[in-house]
Amino acid sequence: MEDEDIALNSVLGLELNRVFFAVRETANKQKIIEFAREVLQGEREELAESVLPEGPAS
Repeated sequence: MEDEDIALNSVLGLELNRVFFAVRETANKQKIIEFAREVLQGEREELAESVLPEGPAS
């Protein structure tokens, strides 16, 4: 499954790059950058949650 995720992320990254350079207006490029940052931040948080052991319940 991890290999599939890596392949999918690579394809999505290439598509995002293609769309970014096809867009002419700077404002729309900024929206693409913000969207990509939100997605990456969400993935980092999910990864951190799955890697860190759970502490004692409060």
